[in-house]
Amino acid sequence: MPLNPSQTRELLDKLEHQPNKKLGQNFLVDGNIVRKSIELAEVSATDRVVEIGPGLGTLSQAILKTGASVWAVERDASLAKHLRENIQPQAPDFHLIEGDCLDSPRAGLDDLSDGYKIVANLPYAVSTPWMEAVLAGPLPSCMVLMLQKEAGDRYSAQHGTKNFGAISIFLQSAYSVTGRHLVAAPCFYPAPKVDSVLLRLELKRDFIRFPENARECVRRIFTQRRKQLGTLCKKDPEAHALAWFESMIKEGISPNIRPEDLALEHWQSFAKRMS
Repeated sequence: MPLNPSQTRELLDKLEHQPNKKLGQNFLVDGNIVRKSIELAEVSATDRVVEIGPGLGTLSQAILKTGASVWAVERDASLAKHLRENIQPQAPDFHLIEGDCLDSPRAGLDDLSDGYKIVANLPYAVSTPWMEAVLAGPLPSCMVLMLQKEAGDRYSAQHGTKNFGAISIFLQSAYSVTGRHLVAAPCFYPAPKVDSVLLRLELKRDFIRFPENARECVRRIFTQRRKQLGTLCKKDPEAHALAWFESMIKEGISPNIRPEDLALEHWQSFAKRMS
């Protein structure tokens, strides 16, 4: 069973560890959410699961009990030491590296020929750059991610809304959001000041991946999202941007449209043009 709030506090005191706000250390203390995460990911004994920021190992141990193997990356040195000394010796299928998830977005899992899944409680500060790193490499079949609600809203935002941006386009071109559950602040210790959301992302059969030059162009465009898209494409150093926009005008897109109002399928046509 996952540690409850008092057990979590006791263990942290024993380790002489103060939760680090900069690293987004809010430890999950609700067993129902732990079970829900594993159920959403449909974890089975043959799965290889990547975990980001295992912390005290609550989610890691629950995944290991299914028979699956876990590859985890933990940045905090004292928590990594705890995991090496108290979990790894009893769990040969628990593979841990100490480091930054942006440097190791798949936690050291190198042989990806048999596929993998990701189940993670993501710190807000790294959620977007980490996701972009994952999308640039071999893609997991499924991701179940705990995120601050604001980050989750960006991941699943639809065009025409203020949250729709580059990461919405890159992610939704490869994955479908097939589950979304709000998670209240008291499910964590210490309780964050905002609510969180648990997202299930399933790899699309015909997924679209944006090449690096296309990603860079889309990011630049969304840094000036309130300007007209045509103006931005004319000024962009990517030569294909203007030709792409002009082709959309021929298809009936308004020449005055702003980036956030352009539908996903039109952005995907830019990725195909750049591939």
